[in-house]
Amino acid sequence: MSKNIALITGVTGQDGSYLSEFLLAKGYEVHGVIRRSSVDYRERIAHLEGTPNFHLHYADMVDSMSLVKLVGSVQPTEIYNLAAQSHVQVSFDAPEYTANADAVGVLRVLEAVRTNHLEKTCRIYQASTSELYGKVEEVPQNEKTPFHPYSPYAVAKLYGFWIVKEYREAYDMFCCSGILFNHESERRGETFVTRKITLAAARIAQGKQDCLYLGNLDSKRDWGYAKDYVQCMWLMLQQEKAQDFVIATGVQHTVREFATLAFHHAGIELKWEGEGVNEKGIVTLGPAELIGKTVVAVSEDFYRPTDVVNLWGDPTKAKTELGWNPQTTTFEQLVELMVRHDMAKVASEDAAAKVRKMNLAEYLEKGIVK
Repeated sequence: MSKNIALITGVTGQDGSYLSEFLLAKGYEVHGVIRRSSVDYRERIAHLEGTPNFHLHYADMVDSMSLVKLVGSVQPTEIYNLAAQSHVQVSFDAPEYTANADAVGVLRVLEAVRTNHLEKTCRIYQASTSELYGKVEEVPQNEKTPFHPYSPYAVAKLYGFWIVKEYREAYDMFCCSGILFNHESERRGETFVTRKITLAAARIAQGKQDCLYLGNLDSKRDWGYAKDYVQCMWLMLQQEKAQDFVIATGVQHTVREFATLAFHHAGIELKWEGEGVNEKGIVTLGPAELIGKTVVAVSEDFYRPTDVVNLWGDPTKAKTELGWNPQTTTFEQLVELMVRHDMAKVASEDAAAKVRKMNLAEYLEKGIVK
């Protein structure tokens, strides 16, 4: 029996770390792609390093030769292309890089497989996105909903989606795209709005931050748990026929609702007053020193040049054909998981800071540091 060998680009990300754990548990040999950097950004997979069957390699989505060499060396049976410049707001600031990594990068992966003559033995998963729907033309969105990308990130991802479809049809390759709606976790990057909210709620509850500033509170998203979603990635590559799937919970919430629930799990109840840029979240229940204070406010700095406001996925096809349960972790459970993690994180950071302060005082006393 041949061994399952997975190659994961973007292995250091939220999805890459969960997918690595998932595949290792299934007996896969897992190879992760990382970029050379002077800064260590491998905290999400640090616990896996040294694990049998887990290997890391240097390559880059904007360097075709590195990908060709790596694919030829690893000879993967499955490739999960998760690497991307994945922040929508950043794509407005760095549109050329976003296009190079998120659009042409997909082409480079496909060509790396063809160059190494693995078209018939290697299956490819492409991480697509609900941002393809952008300025939505219908709700909820499914596999047949027209695309209307509304950011440089979404436009780049649209190229990735269509080039995968083209190679599937032109070269009979098993390659498919998972149109994943927003999926979050305690491993989500701290610049993304959900993690920004849960960390702020934890810091405000522990007296480490005064106020959280957000953009459009009325933006609606379909939020799921990343740990559940990686199972769908794997399921898509186990089918007889390569198909594209919408992966979502089918339940929609506003940024305001997410913030309200996050603060609730941090021990703070909010009421909302005002509208638009003047809306504020005011404490009605919680630590005495916070009662009546504004802890959430709107800043125009976080509004995007073009903003997607209504993403809501229809996971019927994934439920029916993949047998996947989109409600394994509910929205309420997801927010609670994230807040619980960040409450502990903030507390531990505070404890570590106190130890550093004590150590510095001791060093000064002993004349070790001047």
